[in-house]
Amino acid sequence: VRDYTEAIRLEPKCAYAYNNRGIVYYNLKQYEKVIEDCTEAICLDSTFAYAYNNRGNAYVDLKQHERAIADYTEAIRLDPTNAAAYYNRGNTYTYLKQYEKAIADYTEAIRLNPKDVYAYNNRGNVYYRLKQYEKTIQDCTEAIRLNPTYALAYGNRGGAYYRKAEYRKALADHM
Repeated sequence: VRDYTEAIRLEPKCAYAYNNRGIVYYNLKQYEKVIEDCTEAICLDSTFAYAYNNRGNAYVDLKQHERAIADYTEAIRLDPTNAAAYYNRGNTYTYLKQYEKAIADYTEAIRLNPKDVYAYNNRGNVYYRLKQYEKTIQDCTEAIRLNPTYALAYGNRGGAYYRKAEYRKALADHM
């Protein structure tokens, strides 16, 4: 924080310094300060998609989901290749139980970043909630292929196998 504060003192119109200090505040769980810094970054550069995305993350942690969605949507409008904004908005839609929107966002995040194990796993989790177990298995299998040590994907896939009464496969994933 100290270094970014000094950077801001030296260059008060540097949007990146505000955004980056906001990221540090996020890691310190000081979400109001994240919002302040990212808002300042946006005031200095209204096209700074990552500042919208980062502010959206803080809004999620403050349970201000509609504001988060608005920020992620603006980040996507400004930079349609921003896979993180699609992923984060997908997480927020999942929390709000807007599953079809979540699937669409995870799908776009995967299209933009085909190695995103978390997007595969989270989309698989949404499919699970919709009782589309075969799709859960497909997505979690891909997450496991990309990262064979990602335990959560095994657990989610195992749960889908269990729901399909494929108990041996479920047990294998839970071992």
